[in-house]
Amino acid sequence: MIEAAMIWNEPNNKSHWDPEIDPDWTRFARMAILAADAIGAANPAITRVLGGISPIDPRFMARMQDFGVLDHVDAVAVHGFPLDWNLWQIHEWPAKIDEIRAVTDLPIWVSEVGVSSFGAEEVQHWGLERTAELLKGKVERCQWYSLYDLPSAWEATTRHKEAEGSSYYRHFYMGLLRDDGTPKPALEAFARHVTDFGLVQWFHFEDHRLDDAVAWMKRLGVRSLRTGLSWADRFRPNALDWFDRQMQALEDFDVTVTFCFTPEHRGIAPHHTSAPQVPEEFAEFCAEMIERYAPTRERQQVSTRPSMAVLGSR
Repeated sequence: MIEAAMIWNEPNNKSHWDPEIDPDWTRFARMAILAADAIGAANPAITRVLGGISPIDPRFMARMQDFGVLDHVDAVAVHGFPLDWNLWQIHEWPAKIDEIRAVTDLPIWVSEVGVSSFGAEEVQHWGLERTAELLKGKVERCQWYSLYDLPSAWEATTRHKEAEGSSYYRHFYMGLLRDDGTPKPALEAFARHVTDFGLVQWFHFEDHRLDDAVAWMKRLGVRSLRTGLSWADRFRPNALDWFDRQMQALEDFDVTVTFCFTPEHRGIAPHHTSAPQVPEEFAEFCAEMIERYAPTRERQQVSTRPSMAVLGSR
């Protein structure tokens, strides 16, 4: 069910990794190497991707190179939202990709790109078309964020919440579908570019939108999907039941799963952005998920082989 595994999400963004705990990213680098090696040991065929960076910063990527992280992954990823949060213009996309290519020879994925319809849905439509023009053929993979708007009753995963002003509320309007499930004008444009774009959709724990999302993605012809499995959620009651349901629902897609979010009780600080107390525990979670949802052929055969007692009773 899993084609690729992404190690964390936006590690150079303080909304996802606490820089006060790990100011030089040495803890992150060690954790990423351990996770990459654990994923590779569980299934060497899985593509291992360094979590998409935001902002796009070649200095951060060079630091990961110096720490040896890039020797343990198969691709790197970037995220860009020039019409909403980044301090550069949309037409600079090719130059931003070139900045990363100057640092590494690894394949580059744009694992999140999107445009909020907060100001106007027409802006999102234009932004999708222009992004397709700029990135087609420029990167090895490009995934649009996202299918659904974030429900207004939920919280966006940012550090300062409403104190960010309109920047915070833009998070709620990134979908091709409105919160009520009705399509925006950009949906039709996405369908025309579906061979060039994959899709990103995060599913919250026991997300009520899962089945409808699958139906929409099949209707649109989506093949490549990026989603997440939360290490923090692993400690919820019935976590594996939900993970099983989610991954079974997504089995018809080429799934990139992002492993991230520190359980509060396992962090140096009690927050999902904290570096873990024991980084090997995150690696163990990654390996567990790969063994469960992307086992090697040998593991599949072992798990489905009848016992000798059953064979003898036939």
